[in-house]
Amino acid sequence: MPHPLVDQLRFARFEWMRSLDGIDDDDARRRLEPMNCISWMIGHLADGEQNSFLGRQGVPLAVPGLHAICGFGNPASTPPLAEMWTAWHEVTRATDAILDAFTSDDLLAMPAVATSSSSDSNGTMLLRVIGHYWFHNGEAQAVRQLLGHRNLPDFVGNMGAMAPYRTA
Repeated sequence: MPHPLVDQLRFARFEWMRSLDGIDDDDARRRLEPMNCISWMIGHLADGEQNSFLGRQGVPLAVPGLHAICGFGNPASTPPLAEMWTAWHEVTRATDAILDAFTSDDLLAMPAVATSSSSDSNGTMLLRVIGHYWFHNGEAQAVRQLLGHRNLPDFVGNMGAMAPYRTA
């Protein structure tokens, strides 16, 4: 059974997909400055996951070059929606094996690859990625509202069924 924090990440991913259901490429690529476009956000979350759970674990990245398109601090871009969903699915599939293997002790440990920009443990990185999803989920909902989308999800989904509280 995965660690409870892994369940929370998977729930955040599910809610991310649910919140973007029905968006088309044109709207996903519209940038309402200073916010990034939704397709960029999808690629950006994938980039963050692969850097945290593949690169920092010494595993090759699932989608090399994604950082140049959607990485923090890079120039704004408006990538195609289908390409970003494909990248996101490739990254989440690749990270799932690592996430499934995490134990409580692993989450307290430091990643295999140190970086000069982060001294976070595996568990803190996992919490950061969960928070990152919720941050961009709210931002994406704001963009969708500004684009005139209606009948959007307005509350967190069924956490009790998908990721209830439990001990490790």
